[in-house]
Amino acid sequence: MASLITADTGEFAAALPGAGKLVGLDVGTKTIGLAICDAGWHFAGPADTIRRIKFTKDLEALRAFIEREHVAGLVVGLPLSMDGSDSPRTQSVRAFARNLAPLDLPLLLWDERWSTQAVERAMIEADVSRARRAEKVDALAAAHILQGAIDALANLSPPQ
Repeated sequence: MASLITADTGEFAAALPGAGKLVGLDVGTKTIGLAICDAGWHFAGPADTIRRIKFTKDLEALRAFIEREHVAGLVVGLPLSMDGSDSPRTQSVRAFARNLAPLDLPLLLWDERWSTQAVERAMIEADVSRARRAEKVDALAAAHILQGAIDALANLSPPQ
């Protein structure tokens, strides 16, 4: 399996080995939120948060999660500027995505401009405390990112 990095859902779907779980990543400077979906790409849910230490340790933690969950592909949230252009943060996430090549999994870059705000708003409406929101926002944002991607993928070609 090649280490494809793309923003094209069709290209990503073609690189996947049929059905299989996908993992969503919300890459921050201090944490990486993780989400996972079922092999049929129906529902994404929050899974875990990795506290960033240094890249080699982050990669080890991510690899362990991927192996434990039998993941077929990665969806990484791409923090574009509101006008759709790249920012310094976008470039940092693109570099992070390139550094995931040793995982040898197809990777989809997914526009995440509103993910954290949408999740924060939903938690505030649900009266979740500020401390609890801070603890859960990264994994929930990753789930929001992953759900958007699997909805687009399922419309393209449902997994077998």
